[in-house]
Amino acid sequence: MTVFLCQAILFDLDGVLVDSTPCVTRVWSTWAEQHGLDPEYVVHVAHGQRTIETVRRVAPRLDAQQETDHIEQMEINDTNGLRALPGAAELLATLPPQRYTVVTSGTRRLAGKRLQIAGLPVPDAMITADDVTRGKPDPEPYLAGARVLSFEPEQCVVFEDAPSGVRSAKTAGMVAVGVATTYRREELGEADAIIPSLQAVAVKITPEGMIMSLAEG
Repeated sequence: MTVFLCQAILFDLDGVLVDSTPCVTRVWSTWAEQHGLDPEYVVHVAHGQRTIETVRRVAPRLDAQQETDHIEQMEINDTNGLRALPGAAELLATLPPQRYTVVTSGTRRLAGKRLQIAGLPVPDAMITADDVTRGKPDPEPYLAGARVLSFEPEQCVVFEDAPSGVRSAKTAGMVAVGVATTYRREELGEADAIIPSLQAVAVKITPEGMIMSLAEG
């Protein structure tokens, strides 16, 4: 059992709160095939970073913004199999709304749609790809997340399923908890703790802050 005391919690979206893997795999595989790219490689690269950065990395010859707009619309249209991950709804229901938010590499439009389809609350102060100039693994997204909640970085705990997100949180000076849903545990090695899902998390609200207990496994 690992225990942390924090004031705020920042959640990545895909792979932490929502299982969008079927949608992401279909969309990116289709797009990769259309452009003569290796679908498996493109899908792997796409997890955990902004769409525009993935396009720039795998297909630098293409108009990155044009392709990003096209891919985003494909993702918004494809919700087949989208669902909340185990423990997500239960954990969010225990948290004061002003003590958590979502920090995602997707756009605000896409994040809102996925949360709604999964039956999860949409935070008023999400940080999305629309709000930053540098995506994960840069610390900018998580620093922005702490700022909108009015807490210092060292008072925050982050839940992440991707190495780039873990690095973003750690570089921002936060505790990072890896959720082993998308990547292998060894790929999340920079995290302070690793759990199989949010079902392993229990939070107790106290006057001093939130006491978080993790059943690692």
